[in-house]
Formats: sequence, structure tokens, C-alpha cells
Amino acid sequence: MSIDAKHRSFLICLLICCTCSIASGQETDVVLPGALPTIEAARFPSIQAALDAVPEGGALVRLPAGTFKINEPLRIETGDTSVVGTGTSTHIVNENTQGRPAILIADPRCQDARRDRQHQLWRVRLADLRITGNEASGAGIEARQTNEVFLHGVSVSENGGDGVLLDFCYEDPRVADCLFTYNRRTGLNLVGCHDIVVSACQFEENDDALHCVDGFNLCMSGCCLDDHLGDGVVIENTYGSVVAGNMIEECKGTAIVLDRDCYGIALSANVIAHNGGGIDLRDAHGCAVSANTFTIMKSNALRIGPNSGRIAVSGNSFSDSYIGNGSVRRQENDRIAAGIVLHATDDVAISGTVFSGLTEKAVSLVERSRRILFSNNLLRDVDSDHDLLSESTAANNHVSGADE
Repeated sequence: MSIDAKHRSFLICLLICCTCSIASGQETDVVLPGALPTIEAARFPSIQAALDAVPEGGALVRLPAGTFKINEPLRIETGDTSVVGTGTSTHIVNENTQGRPAILIADPRCQDARRDRQHQLWRVRLADLRITGNEASGAGIEARQTNEVFLHGVSVSENGGDGVLLDFCYEDPRVADCLFTYNRRTGLNLVGCHDIVVSACQFEENDDALHCVDGFNLCMSGCCLDDHLGDGVVIENTYGSVVAGNMIEECKGTAIVLDRDCYGIALSANVIAHNGGGIDLRDAHGCAVSANTFTIMKSNALRIGPNSGRIAVSGNSFSDSYIGNGSVRRQENDRIAAGIVLHATDDVAISGTVFSGLTEKAVSLVERSRRILFSNNLLRDVDSDHDLLSESTAANNHVSGADE
């Protein structure tokens, strides 16, 4: 069957259009009105070329499985953009040795993340990929002035800087189901962020696990922190936050630190076990410490310092590794268990708390503390200084020894 010239021209044009669409890396079967094509990074010469193809209105960029070595940051400069891999089989390896991040999310016009609020991005999502670096690289992911940034299912390991740095990502950052391991600095560093959700993440052997500095309203729950070289959770100059339902174990430093004008923060239902220190309220007011277990803490299971006050402490358990019937699980040289240290603090209520089998005092006094209410607590096989409190009330406490 012969094809006339008119039909031949049409077929040639159709072939050219299809070829151009494939070469652009975009899907060709988009028929839904208003839909944007998905950008397939596998069809581009580099991941950066795929990111550069995102139109002004944003797009979905799909990364294939594979190991992708980079020497310069991958730049995401467009809002309403999702970059999604295939899981940890999508592996970005940062070989940069000048302290630069693997992925940089920012408006290219933003020169100062802390002051420039005119050049912001909105709604950027990274999901289902793995990022590793080296001792001289920067952060795994750095975002500047990016509102509603969302990290989900991202594994960030072995970076020379922070695992993730969210630098004044002011509105509603969310980090869920992510893994932060073996980063030389902080696993997740939140600077100047507001209304933050960190949920169901795992942190292993970073320097510190998480920092929240100069922020508001951190909600951290359901996370597991283990084996950190420094501290676990460090919160500074932050208001109205919740750290609840987390497992914090084996930090060489302190499990949770509140410092530099913190107030209105609840620390609840956390397991704080075998760290160098437990909760240290260095500069905190109007905070609550409740329903936590402090197990075989080496020292300062809960310390309330001279710059802190107006603290409620209730329903906690401070204990050694006793498991019943006169037995302990840990060896004798690994049973150090500490209680509360009051260091020249004021206006603290300690109630409904159990102190059991401690090798340190249930309550230790460092300098004078005033207006301390210590009531309705149970002390089992432990010494305590609570009777030495002046200008304070100690009442309705039950004290018993090992032979009772």
C-alpha cells in the first residue's frame, strides 16, 4: 500500500514529536487536563539535567535505581517539586571534599538563609533514596528558606557535615521514617524552623542526634536514638515543644538538653537508658518532665540547673536493672544508676515518682534550691537529700530499704 506525500509528512512529524518527547525525558501519554508530565531522570545525561528540566510550576522527578557519584551539589531550585527514588537502591554518593552538600534545596537568589525571606521555596519533597558522603563533604541534604519541606523514607549516612540541615525552613518542615547514621556532625539540624514534625526516625552514631535551635513547636515522637558520640536531643531558644515516646540509649553525652531560654516544653514517656546523662535543664522554665523511665543512668539522670525553674516532675521512674526476685540484668560494674540533681534552682514540684536501687542519691543538692515540693514519691533501697531542702515541703513520701 502506497503512502501519499501528505500522510508521509504527517508520520514524519509524529515521529519527530515522539523522539523529542523521549529525548526530553518526559512521559508522552499525559491526557488529563492540567497534568504535568513526569520527569524520568533515567532519560537525561545527569540527575542535575533532570532537575533543571522542572518547569516553574513544579513536577515529579523520578530517580532510577543505581549508584550516582557527584562532585557538586544537586540543586533543587523550584517549588512544588517532588524528587522520588526507588528506595535505598537509589544511592547518591557525594565525592565532594570541600564541605559542600550532596543536595541543596534553595531559591538561587537566596544569599542569606537567616535574613533573606524574600527568596523562598514552597513545598519540596524528597523521598525513597539514600545519600552518603565522606569525612570532608558537607551535609547530606541542606535546605535554605524552604517552607513545607518534606523528607520521607530518606537514608542519610557518613557525611562530613550534618546528615540534614534545615536552615530557616520556617513553615511546617516534616521529617518522617528517615534514617540518620554515622554523620560527623548532627544527624538532623533544625535551625530557625517553626511547627516541626519529626516522627518515626532512627538516629545511630552521629555526633549529636538532633538539634532544634532558635525555633518553635518541635513535635518529636516515635524515634529511636542509639550510640551517639555526643548528645541525643539538644533544644535551644525554643518554645512550646513536645519530645515524647522516644527511645534514647547509649549516648556518650546527655540524652536531652534544654538550654538558652527554653520554655513551655513537655518531655514525656521517653525511655532514657544508659547514657552519660539523662535530661539536663540548663536554661528552661515552665517545662514538664513526666512518665519517663531513667534506667541505669551514669550520672545526672535529671539535672535542673541554676538558670532553670518552675518545673513539674511527675510520674517518672529512676531505677537500676532490677528484674525481680532479687535479680539484676546488668553486671555489677555496669549498674550505676543516678537520680535527680537540684543545682541552685527554684520552684520545682517532684511528685508521684519512684526511685529504686540507685547507686547515687534519689535527690542530690548542689548549692541551695528554694521552693521545692517533694511529695507522694516512693524511694526503695536508695539514699536521698530531700529532707535537707530548705524553704521547701517534703511530705507523704514512702521510704523503704532492701530488707523490707
